[in-house]
Amino acid sequence: MAVSVNLAKLLDRAYEDSSLEEVLDAPVSALAGVTDAKAEKLAEALNVKTIGDLGGNKYVAAAVALAQLGKHAG
Repeated sequence: MAVSVNLAKLLDRAYEDSSLEEVLDAPVSALAGVTDAKAEKLAEALNVKTIGDLGGNKYVAAAVALAQLGKHAG
């Protein structure tokens, strides 16, 4: 099953037409709103260099899970 997603609002203009594989291999700074300086800090602190690294990071996954739980808590 083919899936189509518009990533224009999530990515810098240079990456909007990239394949999923290219996006996952792109630097974190390819995400809209993430500067090179912020991406460098993530690389230093969490060894996160690509969007794929960020998405697979255990600390990011834990934070996302906790935020989702918080939305559904009392």
